[in-house]
Amino acid sequence: MELKNKSLFKEECYIGGKWIKSINGETIDVDNPATQKTIGKVPKCGKDETRSAIESANLAFKNWKEKTAKERSIVLKKWHDLILKNLDDLAHIMTVEQGKPLAESKGEILMGTTYIEFYAEESKRVYGDIIPDPLPDRRIVVIKQPVGVVGAITPWNFPSTMITRKCAPALGVGCPVVIKPASQTPFSALALAVLAQEAGFPDGVFNVVTGSASEIGKELTENPMVKKISFTGSTEVGKILLKQSSSTVKKVSMELGGHAPFIVFEDANIDEAVSGAMMSKFRNSGQTCICANRIFVHENIYNEFLQKFVQEVSKIKVGNGLETSTNSGPLIDQFSLKKVKDHVNDAVNSGAKIAIGGDVHQLGGNFYQPTVLSNVTTKAKITFEETFGPVAPIYKFKNDEEVINMANDTPFGLASYFYSRDIGRIWKVAEALEYGIVSVNTGLPTKAEIPFGGVKESGLGREGSKYGLEDYLEIKYISMAGI
Repeated sequence: MELKNKSLFKEECYIGGKWIKSINGETIDVDNPATQKTIGKVPKCGKDETRSAIESANLAFKNWKEKTAKERSIVLKKWHDLILKNLDDLAHIMTVEQGKPLAESKGEILMGTTYIEFYAEESKRVYGDIIPDPLPDRRIVVIKQPVGVVGAITPWNFPSTMITRKCAPALGVGCPVVIKPASQTPFSALALAVLAQEAGFPDGVFNVVTGSASEIGKELTENPMVKKISFTGSTEVGKILLKQSSSTVKKVSMELGGHAPFIVFEDANIDEAVSGAMMSKFRNSGQTCICANRIFVHENIYNEFLQKFVQEVSKIKVGNGLETSTNSGPLIDQFSLKKVKDHVNDAVNSGAKIAIGGDVHQLGGNFYQPTVLSNVTTKAKITFEETFGPVAPIYKFKNDEEVINMANDTPFGLASYFYSRDIGRIWKVAEALEYGIVSVNTGLPTKAEIPFGGVKESGLGREGSKYGLEDYLEIKYISMAGI
């Protein structure tokens, strides 16, 4: 790691204000997906270390929640400033362990700081209510209090932002956190812990535990001291965590799988639609839960859109994310590469045509060519399964009703996109799409101020915005009589 601040690279967990190794001394190798070489090791912790982190957080809860919102805000702002100060090093760590280009890594970290900045302020505005009582000698008061210890389980595709988006509101309202980062990308989480310690979070308020996903996840979900679970990942794993959390009836937030439709209507600005599709589909090499997975184009503009889209895809420079010319990095591992290859082969066997790409990149390893598939049929596996790779399948449609039905024909409901200049159509389609996020005429809807989350099997709860605070708060009703 070529870092200016070498203290940011940690190969230990952070529990109760101390840097520790696993009890049994076991470690997990972390590889650079671009080179497939090991860049470091982290402790392979399990239930015992996780329980220790939970106990430390629970012990810290009393004092942290009793601090004023302004006092907690000051610490959050210090954390925010330290992240910005170390932006280049944090981006380098992320690119080496995750693979995305440096520019994307910097963009992600900057996005992550907006959540900290937003909640440093928004957490001061946790208001209650005074409700008129029908009896004259009584008063009804409603207050909001922090729920308690929060277990945050984060994915590898956004190893920094997923932490700040979960932890900033939790910390802001008075909840300590125990973070379980993905084993493929733990160093970004540990670097954030270094800066959290420097910012002045009290011991036990911010904890990071690396290791066995099943053991750590089970302890977080079943330990009664943990009052809230926030998870971002697959729907399959989310269902397991929901079942485990039910044993202690915890509050849960689940940001799960997506299968986003991207619709281009006949009246759309085609150049803008192409630009939006590029932004949505190929960011992070297609490894995002909100990327365009099914591109539906009206039959009258299909050929023009396809030609322009392929032309833009041909300009993508694939390579190691540390190279400044790269704008598309590798897939995270061989398992992901295998899934992408399987989806492309199945689509072709079902009748699709390869407009560009369609094979492993000449760089080998975890690299795959940016790919566009034309004339895709609804029978193809890629129509129903999330690919999580740089593959854009394009479908034709005839009318609004048909494409709305096609877009909604999935158990998932996270993000959706469409391009149109007809205000009547915009309202109609936006209300008809069964998704928690509907992005009209833009391919990048994420901001700290918006409620991010899905419907159907894409999850529960919201992250970001004022609504994102609610999942970390309990409502208490106080009845006062004899007044």
